[in-house]
Amino acid sequence: CQHRQRMPKVNHLIESGAEKIVSDHQNFPQFLSGFHAYYFNFSGISSCEFPAKPFCSCAFPSFCRADQILEAQVAETLGAERHERTEERAGYRNGYRPRTLYTRVGPVTLLVPQTREGAFSTEIFKRYQRSEQAFVLALMEMVVQGVSTRKVSAITEELCGASFSKSTVSALCAGLDARVRAFNERRLEGATYPFVLVDALFVKSREGDRVVSRAALVVSGIRSDGYREILGVKIGDTESFATWDETFRWLKGRGLQGVMFVVSDSHGGLTQATAKHFQGASWQRCQVHLMRNLLAHAPVKVRADVAQAAKLVLNAPDMAEARRRLAEFSQAFGKSAPKAVAGLEAGFEDAMAVMALPEKYRKRLRSTNMQERLNEEIRRRERVIRIFPNDESALRLIGALLAEYNENWQERRYLDMDEFAEWAAARAAAGDGNNVVAIAG
Repeated sequence: CQHRQRMPKVNHLIESGAEKIVSDHQNFPQFLSGFHAYYFNFSGISSCEFPAKPFCSCAFPSFCRADQILEAQVAETLGAERHERTEERAGYRNGYRPRTLYTRVGPVTLLVPQTREGAFSTEIFKRYQRSEQAFVLALMEMVVQGVSTRKVSAITEELCGASFSKSTVSALCAGLDARVRAFNERRLEGATYPFVLVDALFVKSREGDRVVSRAALVVSGIRSDGYREILGVKIGDTESFATWDETFRWLKGRGLQGVMFVVSDSHGGLTQATAKHFQGASWQRCQVHLMRNLLAHAPVKVRADVAQAAKLVLNAPDMAEARRRLAEFSQAFGKSAPKAVAGLEAGFEDAMAVMALPEKYRKRLRSTNMQERLNEEIRRRERVIRIFPNDESALRLIGALLAEYNENWQERRYLDMDEFAEWAAARAAAGDGNNVVAIAG
């Protein structure tokens, strides 16, 4: 089929162009790192031409111009290349219209193809501009409040012009806040979420004349149909029982239900709140975090050996073999790394809770790596701002970014849940319910 033959060409342009752009902009990694993810990693995204004076003097390579990728996209829609005669043609071109996308690397002009029937459209404007707006608004807020650095001031002037007022910033914030609020407060009814993954990261925010640390609590879920969903984000004072208790109550109030498995790090307040709100569910301690804790308590001389032996324990094919390997680990490092041994013995049962699930689900649910990936994307933006002008600005940027990732997640199933549904039904018939292993309180 000609349609299928064209798509590899689009993907090749996207991938090769992205790598070239990133390599050519090494002096500006904090500004361009997000650009790679936004405009080149998603199907249906067009390339573009920079304005005459971008942040750096080099322009896009010739193979990554707008006409190449956009023309390939419109050809896919119409079923034919320009001037191509084919029975599969579904319409005809009708010129172009310019559209401007404002990003952290300056305004970008896209020449979007038009068709006579109006069938062609690009998703870039409505899908991937929210977090760019949030990013720029955070910089603008810092300028109007007089708390920006010289670099931030220079970047903001390049992006937004030489001057803007507090009322302009407030109006822009109000429009974006409504969209972020719609995402973060949406109802979760109509679906069940057997797997819930939670994690937190800390950001700095201004409170009056002080700079304080805030915890951004991010919760994701995997629905019964196998698709991932970012359930919401809360900004709290600390990662304590009180903040997680409030977060879980908020999620349940929005309709979160059907939770059978919670994956997180071993934080006292978090595990207590999980036990309170998800009674009968199982708690999986993140094996990656556990490994970090073990190595932190192992002497440097034996750290590599401890890491290798601990991985053998955690990667055992069944619980009987895991317990046998744990006994060997304790025997081998009881004297040279007693704290590491004590840590693995204490966390063993919680870290191996995933073994109760069918084997195909264990790899992705044994850690919070899915959440860590989101945290990394947040950090890439947060490093530029360093200190948010207020909590609202932090929630706006993080919420806008998570909303975009949530939309992208809906395009691809994360887990095939058929085997899990059969496994859960068998356990329910046997009277085991949702309780795979007792949750630690």
